[in-house]
Amino acid sequence: MRKTLFLKFILCYVLFGIFGFFLVATVISDMALSHVKKEQATSLYREATMIASTYGTQLYDGVTSLETVHTQLDVLDSYLDSTIWIMNPSGRILLDSSAPVDIENQIIIENFDSTLTAGSFYTTGTFYDSFPGEVISVLAPVTSNYTVKGYVVIHYSLDKLLQSKERILKISYLLLIMLFVLAGIFLICFSAYVYQPLRKILTAMDAYGNGNMHYKLELDSDDEMGYLAAGVSYMAKEMAKNEDSQKKLVANVSHDFRSPLTSMKGFLEAMLDGTIPTELYEKYIGIVLNETQRLIKLTNSLLTLNNLNTKGMILEKTVFDMNQVIRDTAASFEQVCKEKSVRLQLVLTGDVLNVYADMGKIQQVLYNLIDNAIKFSHRRSEVIIETTEKHNKIFVSVKDSGIGIPKESQKQIWDRFYKTDLSRGKDKKGTGLGLSITKEIIHSHNENINVISTEGVGTEFIFTLPIWEEEE
Repeated sequence: MRKTLFLKFILCYVLFGIFGFFLVATVISDMALSHVKKEQATSLYREATMIASTYGTQLYDGVTSLETVHTQLDVLDSYLDSTIWIMNPSGRILLDSSAPVDIENQIIIENFDSTLTAGSFYTTGTFYDSFPGEVISVLAPVTSNYTVKGYVVIHYSLDKLLQSKERILKISYLLLIMLFVLAGIFLICFSAYVYQPLRKILTAMDAYGNGNMHYKLELDSDDEMGYLAAGVSYMAKEMAKNEDSQKKLVANVSHDFRSPLTSMKGFLEAMLDGTIPTELYEKYIGIVLNETQRLIKLTNSLLTLNNLNTKGMILEKTVFDMNQVIRDTAASFEQVCKEKSVRLQLVLTGDVLNVYADMGKIQQVLYNLIDNAIKFSHRRSEVIIETTEKHNKIFVSVKDSGIGIPKESQKQIWDRFYKTDLSRGKDKKGTGLGLSITKEIIHSHNENINVISTEGVGTEFIFTLPIWEEEE
């Protein structure tokens, strides 16, 4: 397509010119000749009828003489640039505007037939071999007392009509050339505004198809072509972003699997070769078990994300008390809070706060948020879990007074495997997938989750859920 489309337009352009000139030379030429014949014959017939009704009738009625009529016909001959005859039905020419009056040597047209123009008012030819070249001839009868006395015949040379036809053809050729030039201008505009942008887009698509997703497509246009280029460029950027994400995912998964596996392998080899004494086996087996739990947690998180993406987050929505779910989830952190001296404070609206959502997945959201809040809180600090009701929605807040999130990292915390520099020292067992899963769950409910954080002060996560209203 890219190599032949413009050539096809060039070919069409050339064929347009060839067929255009062919049509003008043949069809238009014949049409022009027929047109000028008919126009000239109509004019001559009108003059012949007028002559027949005046001079011809006066001549046959004896009102005027041959010489007088010849003088008038001579004037009309010059005016019409034609040869005018007045002849008898027998074929005898009484008057010829192109010759002097000669009664004794009158010319007789042999086999003259007044019906030779039957079905029309003119005929073409040599008029019984009376002329060396073709003429167009019209006949008008001269009548007196309802009797045809003779005929007025006007002859006009076809060569003169051909000259008129040529003038029309010249105009036609001129119009055709103008159309050809306009078509050329259109072709140039097409090349500049359609074909060249299309080639740029196709070149970019070839580059993207060959894996060069960072190829820069530059097309400054506000029309549909520019919109198409912008769409292709956006698609390439998204594909490049996905490719980078995939590479990052592989790198992160490899790193997060390699670290515990390396640690486990080292401890087990040390135990086998006797480097670690028997009395310390329990300690290091405990470390291996912790690393195993870390791998299991990472694997489960990856499977959860994969299911969220492939299944489109299948939700099992039910009506449940959000306050009770918060109480139950918070209770599961009792031992962790004791170990770190962190206090969980619940500030709940009302005794019962019913929502319509997937309870299991909302529990997972709460678990992830509370787990992070405790993990990044200082010792002997407080984590506040609060619910408020506004505009037919429930706002759930999980707020800590821990290390906070740097401003430049707050948009990236939702990315898979992302960990801020401040969290790396504290998040020993984290996978970097918890907040990604949390965001996917909340968005699958068509709700929102936001973060407010100040570095060194603390972090607050807030998400919404729809209130369940019983039908009356």
